[in-house]
Amino acid sequence: MASENGEKVEVGLSAVAEAKAKAKKKDWVVLSLRVVAFLATASATLVMALNKQTKSFVVATVGSTPIRASLAAKFNQSPAFVFFVVANANASLHNLLMIAMEVLGPQYDYKGLRLVLIAILDMMAMAVASAGDGAAAFMSELGKNGNSHARWDKICDKFESYCNRSAAALAVSFLGFILLLIISVMSIIKLLKPNRINHASP
Repeated sequence: MASENGEKVEVGLSAVAEAKAKAKKKDWVVLSLRVVAFLATASATLVMALNKQTKSFVVATVGSTPIRASLAAKFNQSPAFVFFVVANANASLHNLLMIAMEVLGPQYDYKGLRLVLIAILDMMAMAVASAGDGAAAFMSELGKNGNSHARWDKICDKFESYCNRSAAALAVSFLGFILLLIISVMSIIKLLKPNRINHASP
């Protein structure tokens, strides 16, 4: 009888150890995704915020003398691009705080509220990043192709470098958004299985 109880205790301990190992592995996966998402959103923020191109155009001709004017394309000339920068900066800050919380958070958890807070903040950051990407994608398409119905001219044939950098920032930002989506799903799954996580915690 004693040997049976001993075997049960041993099996229970091995199950707990296995659960701890799985939980630690998942935590490292989430932490790695957060680091990559932070790098993606921070890169998108910097590239778009520093995006500027100045070109000289002939705006008139007096006799045979062309009159030139310098025009600059900047991100802050479009509210959509400004929102894009703010949204990605917010996502970068969020990921940075969540990385710190993943590393230091378990020591200060209070009745599982840490998991709830992380899941809520992840969804909010993802929603804001999605809105910023959508707004910037709309403006990028408008800058590339224009809109003949509204008589809006395209500008990417004149400011090629500006548009290329905007496209690069948008692509990297969408990568960050996809990673945020994956992280949010993992946070919700972790929240829906509190018993397994709590048993896995030391």
